[in-house]
Amino acid sequence: MADHPAHPDRSSRPSGRPSPEGTPEGAAAADAFRELLRGLRVWECELPSFDPERAPAEPLPLFRRWLREAAEAGVPEPHTMTLATADETGDPSVRTLMLHDADERGWHFGTHRGSRKGRELAVRPRAALGFYWAAVGRQVRISGTVTAAGPEESAADLHQRSTGALAAALVGHQSEVLGSTEELARASDAAWERARREPDAPVPSWTLYVLRADEVEFFQGDARRRHVRLNYRRTESGWVRELLWP
Repeated sequence: MADHPAHPDRSSRPSGRPSPEGTPEGAAAADAFRELLRGLRVWECELPSFDPERAPAEPLPLFRRWLREAAEAGVPEPHTMTLATADETGDPSVRTLMLHDADERGWHFGTHRGSRKGRELAVRPRAALGFYWAAVGRQVRISGTVTAAGPEESAADLHQRSTGALAAALVGHQSEVLGSTEELARASDAAWERARREPDAPVPSWTLYVLRADEVEFFQGDARRRHVRLNYRRTESGWVRELLWP
């Protein structure tokens, strides 16, 4: 039996099916990209240890400690997270945004009610969060139910943030189709001027959301791939801790 070629015969692709690898240049670019991916390495550094037996009974203290340790390790913007939501048909969407707080109520973030994530949370108020801190080989995954805070708390959340955050909120129209970059520049300039002039300027659509976690998983990477995964699962009687296979 003949050996399989390193790359499949591209001539066997169904006719009429477009492919970026359909030309010699496209095939070379695809091969170079694959070689790039194969050559990238992860965790070629000393990683912290994690003893799940010494973890607290609830996830919040551990999350706060891990985020602080990520910041101390030099991870840029360790409060950056991914937020996954879904629409009424179940189609998911994901984006990156900032964590505003994490307390006994849950994990806090903000957005306009009319944005894509705001609309999706209105019809399907469940979401998932993901944090990844490469310098320490750690990630945290959180899922649960999301509720919207009231107007006063939402306004307080916005006005505790930076001038830039207020200016961005004042621009509005998040997730709407933009006519041109010039239109955005004009709206942004006007918003910055107003944010500096009125640091308490109202933005009625701005909403603070709080995710009440049902599950929180802590992942500590290991260079030998013996990763530690500790999952907290909420039950009627409190949090249950369980180890997961990596």
